[in-house]
Amino acid sequence: MNRSTKKKVVGVIRFFVLAFYLLLVVLPIYWMIVTSFKTNAEIVNAQVITYWPKTFTLDNYKGLFSVMNYGTYLKNSLIVTLSTSLVVTVLSIYGGYGLARFKFRGKGVAMVFFLVTQMIPSILVIIPLYVVFSQMHLIDTYTSLFIFYTVTNLPFCAITMRSFFERIPYALEEAAFVDGCSRGQTLWKVVLPVMFPGIVAVFVFAFIGAWNELIAGTIFLNTQKMWTIPIGLKSLVGKYNVDWGSMMAGGCLALLPTALMFIFVQKYIVEGMTAGAVKG
Repeated sequence: MNRSTKKKVVGVIRFFVLAFYLLLVVLPIYWMIVTSFKTNAEIVNAQVITYWPKTFTLDNYKGLFSVMNYGTYLKNSLIVTLSTSLVVTVLSIYGGYGLARFKFRGKGVAMVFFLVTQMIPSILVIIPLYVVFSQMHLIDTYTSLFIFYTVTNLPFCAITMRSFFERIPYALEEAAFVDGCSRGQTLWKVVLPVMFPGIVAVFVFAFIGAWNELIAGTIFLNTQKMWTIPIGLKSLVGKYNVDWGSMMAGGCLALLPTALMFIFVQKYIVEGMTAGAVKG
């Protein structure tokens, strides 16, 4: 087999491997979307698997808002997720900048500590936190989730932001200092505009980490009016049956914010991931 033929064979094999992987990724999403438009009878009692709704219906989506109070869950998720993402991003900017630009005693220990926290399952700290939050009267409040999501997402985002800062030449900041800029002015007016893709990437990481979280929300939130979307969807799983239609419809709506976010900022995410991988 000559080199040209071998290259074509490798290309064909690569194509089929990627196509198979794409099928594995897309098929569950397709099935969720299709199922959300089926009637309950077709979902539960169908004798043959149907890949397209026999009777197209929007009852599953209507039931989310009329029966489940999905709008309240959506509001709660947006409040907690957006506040967490913004605070984590700002703190990561300052933390990453300090780790990248300053030399201080204990810097190496701090980096190791941040990395070690990523190896510890967050569920191990939920029960101690529940005791603390209970004594502080923070159970069943946005504040409990906000603190938990911030603490769990901040170490990874700070380390990631540090990599972005290390990619920016320090000469750029020195030139700003010569022109009379302070450290803060240099950071916000000179450095951050250059590393905008990195900031977007960190914000998306924090957003997804808070948006999809279930266990902490289940433990810290007691009343239905405080539930977020993952907790609301979990409630559809009963002891003897599962409301598959409503669950699939709720999953589709829960997927929309992250899907739209990726559509509009995917360019910056790719650039930010590449920049963050240059130095670590």
